[in-house]
Amino acid sequence: MSVPLKDVKIAVIGLGYVGLPLAAEFAKKFPVVGFDISSKRVNELNSGHDFTLEVEDQDLQAVLATKSSKDKGLFNSNNPDDLADCQVYIVTVPTPTDRHNRPVLTPMLKASETIAKYLKKGDVVIYESTVYPGVTEEECVPLLEKISGLTYNVDFFAGYSPERINPGDKEHTVSKILKVTSGSTPEIATYVDNLYREVIVAGTFKASSIKVAEAAKVIENSQRDINIAFVNELSKIFNLLGIDTQEVLEAAGTKWNFLPFKPGLVGGHCISVDPFYLAQKAQEVGYHPEIILAGRRLNDSMGKHVATEVIKHMMRKDLKVIDSKVLILGFTFKEDCPDVRNTRVIDIYTELKNFDIEVDVYDPWANPEEVSHEYGVNIISGKACPPLDEYSGVILAVAHKEFKNLPIEKSNKLVVFDVKAVLDKDKVDARL
Repeated sequence: MSVPLKDVKIAVIGLGYVGLPLAAEFAKKFPVVGFDISSKRVNELNSGHDFTLEVEDQDLQAVLATKSSKDKGLFNSNNPDDLADCQVYIVTVPTPTDRHNRPVLTPMLKASETIAKYLKKGDVVIYESTVYPGVTEEECVPLLEKISGLTYNVDFFAGYSPERINPGDKEHTVSKILKVTSGSTPEIATYVDNLYREVIVAGTFKASSIKVAEAAKVIENSQRDINIAFVNELSKIFNLLGIDTQEVLEAAGTKWNFLPFKPGLVGGHCISVDPFYLAQKAQEVGYHPEIILAGRRLNDSMGKHVATEVIKHMMRKDLKVIDSKVLILGFTFKEDCPDVRNTRVIDIYTELKNFDIEVDVYDPWANPEEVSHEYGVNIISGKACPPLDEYSGVILAVAHKEFKNLPIEKSNKLVVFDVKAVLDKDKVDARL
């Protein structure tokens, strides 16, 4: 049987936007090893700073511990041997898609291989990464068995508790979001649930099986993706009809059961990725998911739509398009957050470049080196926004707080497009 909770040592595999906040929370009550393959990331965290800004420096520094410490606290390492004396392993690695939108399980499988080398009788491996139903028990567990030589549900056990991190959200932090839990046996389900209850003040919901918990996670973001796709389609229709979409949504929102979704770019590591995981599994069992994939296509078209509308407005003002200059405000996938994973702002940038427009991107939150490495785009960072009178077009793509008070106003020589509808309507040429 598993080690009693009062004696447990936890390993969190993957110290990104999901893993670090969870590790820091558990470290308030348990000894925790935070493992990441990036020595740069580990050194940064051990110095007391988190570049993702998900954990405040003072909160991180308050839970840091040394390798030799036996008490509660967080020790970060990129040496897998430091996992050897842990009894609970929590996997929080990325689950991306490839350029063909097919699920990439490599990080999860590599994490499983690493854990398997140290797996002992009574240990529990819990996965938090978003997957389609069946990945935990059909892909990861066989690897754990093969490499460790142990038998599933006899010698070691598994659980699944989907992450619900919302990057940049300082209100709905990890401990304040209700947690779905599950386990490979009824006893382990209770064990996993009790473990999370130690740190999740919002409470837990114990799912009936690992597959149910996996499915619950993947449909959460798929549902949101489809709803946003609906209002994005409305914005395209109302644009052709000459009606302001935001005003329509405000009027419709007076009904008690109208859902408050808004149009926009859908990027990031969850909403724009998770539906493809569910679609992949559906196709494997012979079903073609119509609505899910239609929603994905619609949302992925919005960057090009924004760029096209900006060019139309430039032409209406008799402004030169080819060799003109346009400024994009924001590059991260959401406001007040440095996360640039799968940002759809790149679609606006690429489409404008296709018209031989000189495009500048200003984002005080994004890391210029990361953006250059991942997207090949050199952005302007720092505190000072470039002078707006240098441009023929300004696109407010991300609603960072720094942008809301900028002196942005349309003119005969400047087109202003507000993707996020945060500027006064009379100061912009168009918005979604």
